[in-house]
Amino acid sequence: MTATLDEKNVGGYSVAYGRDDTYFPLYITAALAAIFVTAAWIAGAAYWLLPALAAAAFTYYNLPLLETGRPTVGANQYGIFLQAFGLIRWRAIERIDLAEIAERAMTVHELQIVLNAPLSSALVVDWRKQPIHRRFMRLPWRMSHNNMVRVTLEPFDQPPDVIHRTFLRMWRYYRS
Repeated sequence: MTATLDEKNVGGYSVAYGRDDTYFPLYITAALAAIFVTAAWIAGAAYWLLPALAAAAFTYYNLPLLETGRPTVGANQYGIFLQAFGLIRWRAIERIDLAEIAERAMTVHELQIVLNAPLSSALVVDWRKQPIHRRFMRLPWRMSHNNMVRVTLEPFDQPPDVIHRTFLRMWRYYRS
């Protein structure tokens, strides 16, 4: 494997965050943060800084949703890669499931990647150590206690069943 493999240059099949109107509130909260900071500066009142900080924190946390050109989840000949997680080798994956989870009034699709090896040996490349400016931003994955990586598929630019089918097809091909 080449030493130049990083998060921005992984090759293969990749999925990025989709660009639609659901992320419009990020622009609104960024504008609100600017308005509250301006109000604090003009009025000379520090109490405007608290809502400005809350709006700025919400915008900062969700900022990766606006990075539509950056590959977030995908796969190549080495395994499945996840932004800010790493590259999981194909042989370390026990199964790949698509779960439908009912949350309030909607159904969320989640890709569940079950590992059959400890995380330290399952990762070909480890990207969990992020730069300081990205440390508290939204992650596309969650790791559960039973060695399962969970990825919510709703914000991506491709349908959940297409992503799942493609990962399954690549997993079957590359692990043999």
